[in-house]
Amino acid sequence: MGKRLGVGDYQYEAVEDWASIEIPGIASDVATDSEDHVYVATRTSTSFDNRSGAILVFDRNGKFIKEFGGDKLVSPHHIWISPEDQIYLTDNLDHVIRQYNPAGELLQIIGTPGQPGLPDKPFNQPTCAVLAPGSGDLYVSDGYRQSRCHRMSPDGELKVSWGSGDWHEYDFTIFGYDPAPGVSPGEFKLPHGITVDKNDRVYVMDRENNRIQVFDENGGYLFEWSSPGPNQGFIDENDVMHSASGRTPIDRTSGGHIRLNKLDGELIGVWGERGPASWQFTGGPHGLWIDAHGDVYVGQVGEQNGLNKYART
Repeated sequence: MGKRLGVGDYQYEAVEDWASIEIPGIASDVATDSEDHVYVATRTSTSFDNRSGAILVFDRNGKFIKEFGGDKLVSPHHIWISPEDQIYLTDNLDHVIRQYNPAGELLQIIGTPGQPGLPDKPFNQPTCAVLAPGSGDLYVSDGYRQSRCHRMSPDGELKVSWGSGDWHEYDFTIFGYDPAPGVSPGEFKLPHGITVDKNDRVYVMDRENNRIQVFDENGGYLFEWSSPGPNQGFIDENDVMHSASGRTPIDRTSGGHIRLNKLDGELIGVWGERGPASWQFTGGPHGLWIDAHGDVYVGQVGEQNGLNKYART
């Protein structure tokens, strides 16, 4: 029997050594389709002068099926799959969103590969793309160097953009460039993930501001709640937000948990921890998905082969 974890009605058993093969790199994110196939967005190489990635596909029991995208991907960030099995992969360092079908066929590219957009325009290191269940429009968080969010038609026509703030984490780290961050309501300091509820309200993981901001369908600010370093969120059928945090706001090495909030921001509870055991987070929880059975998958960065499955009990 695996380690038991969870909070309240959300109880899980860790499925240790779930994947039948070692993930060849960083498991940046994970999502499942209507057939319970599990798609892992993988950064196979992250060196400065050699970056590559692939999407690995497993069955529900962790048996490896196939991989695709390795001839195109540069740095897979978040992956999202619609109820109709439309697969959207955000490649942040290639500045594009790629759409695939479950066979691995590339259907469209939104953005220009290798070319960042103009200021305030899509895309400059985008982080996540999802379809709204009501309108069917595409919402994109954009991202590491843009501090914007965009609403687009499914074929990539821009409808509205919002947000501001020009603090770029990597500019500061590498070049010492330190412009003013966006910290006010409706501004961003690295919009790292995005999700949309059944009423087309938009939730943005404003990671470096340690909060989740909530907007109407056109980017109008509604409210926010505190959340330490949110990377990605998933709203379940009970309207509970599950968000992955790779760190605490003070210490980047010690965080590692899943937070559960009602959609008004009320905290339900927190579970998970960082550590060396196979049921713990050896890296930082970065991507999160819940399948049709209520099982939780977590992709981690900062650690090779960092992929966890927790079966709902």
